[in-house]
Amino acid sequence: MSSTRKKLSLGLTSVLAVSLVLSACGSNNASKNTESGNAGGNGAPVELSWYTIGTPQKDVDKVMQEVSKYTKDKLGVTVKMTMIDWGDYNQKMQVLTASGASMDIMFTASWAFDYVQNARKGAFAPIDDLLDKYGQGIKQVLDPAFLEGSKVDGKNYGVPANKELPAQEVWRFNKNILDENKLSMDGVRSLESLEPLLKTIKQNDPNIIPLQVDKTFMPYTPYDYLIEKFPLAVKLDDKDYKVVNILETPEMKQGLETMHKYYAAGYLPTEAATLESSTDIQATGQWFADKATTQPFANNVWSTSYGYPVVSTPQSDALIYNLSVMGSMQAISANSKHKEKAMEFLNLLNTDPVLRNMVDSGIEGTHFKKIDATHMENLPESKNYDMPTFSLGNVLLTYLNPGDPDNKWEEFKKYNDAGKPAILLGFNFDPSKVSSEIAAVQNAKEAFWAPLMTGTVDPDQYLPKAIEKMKAAGLDKIMAEAQSQLDAWRAANNK
Repeated sequence: MSSTRKKLSLGLTSVLAVSLVLSACGSNNASKNTESGNAGGNGAPVELSWYTIGTPQKDVDKVMQEVSKYTKDKLGVTVKMTMIDWGDYNQKMQVLTASGASMDIMFTASWAFDYVQNARKGAFAPIDDLLDKYGQGIKQVLDPAFLEGSKVDGKNYGVPANKELPAQEVWRFNKNILDENKLSMDGVRSLESLEPLLKTIKQNDPNIIPLQVDKTFMPYTPYDYLIEKFPLAVKLDDKDYKVVNILETPEMKQGLETMHKYYAAGYLPTEAATLESSTDIQATGQWFADKATTQPFANNVWSTSYGYPVVSTPQSDALIYNLSVMGSMQAISANSKHKEKAMEFLNLLNTDPVLRNMVDSGIEGTHFKKIDATHMENLPESKNYDMPTFSLGNVLLTYLNPGDPDNKWEEFKKYNDAGKPAILLGFNFDPSKVSSEIAAVQNAKEAFWAPLMTGTVDPDQYLPKAIEKMKAAGLDKIMAEAQSQLDAWRAANNK
């Protein structure tokens, strides 16, 4: 693993497919339980319990002891972190929340422990007043689009991580193979425009996968989805805000036909529809092209992480979607007895480089060393404390890696400022009236979605079947409810 492995704050494509190994978290008890003791008359510090996502790390308790020394002096709080593995996070957090467990801060996102749904269920405390009183630093550092776009029914329930704001999809290329075959990315944007390059790779080297995709892949279409990986969407430039079934759109039909053509030609992995992740093939370098979500200097991050050069070119515009605004958030539990202290801690985490980098990279001199005022490098002990940077707060406060340009975070700010809102930014569909239909459609789509998206099956045969099954499960009813909510939101927001 390279020294930048924990700096991959990018796209959630890789995150969604990580290990499903059962986590060992939750078994190690806090060395001292001060949860009930407010920093009150006796001056005892408040212990904040923080639940977050990621492969549990060996040195979490050791690092949190150092963090606690720092926060005890600054805020009168200590911190107990519990990490829950990627694949277990949703279920374990649901159980903990339902049981009324004592928690203070928890990671949530559009894709993990669903932020909007859990805010509506009452799992999180509303934080507007807390932000005004104890979170002024957060409000100063965050682009207003983060807080505006993550409101649920007019209220904020989570602090978004300050990271890349727009989402932009790119084609990535293994530069060694691009160069060896004397190929160029010039003129590549659409899925179809890849064909001559893929054909050349297939002819020249049968050991290389021309287009690496796994079960999470979807062809890009210019639509904004109401629910992630669910067929309801609105076209990005549709002034009428018409909700459509993405599987019935000409753009998706063309994308699926192209993918099937590529599959039949042997450009894709044969097991694409069931492949959990692409990380194994990325480690070997035996791939030519794939799809990813970008950010400024992403090529530098990918290249350092994989150990060989990666280059990329856009396949979509950079737009601010609900999913990008809510890609990484910290919420305060509705059950927390220390909501004010939790917000004070989140404010410090998002504004204080010393705390933010300790939480991110561990103990200076043990897990990492500073090279200069803004750059760091990992020490061998960092293998015991390898955290997902994007999930822990303000990414723009983290130290730069060797090779990162000095202006990296200035470029992030420019990138964020230039992002334009996607059509549904700020609209959050309330599924409560059609929850049983949504569950039935999710069930019906399971058999068809990945095989269609990865080109494994012929869309001429399978697309009509998929549409029919989903309609039978109640898709039209969900669509009508979504349209009605969207129309009401448009009227209320003068869209």
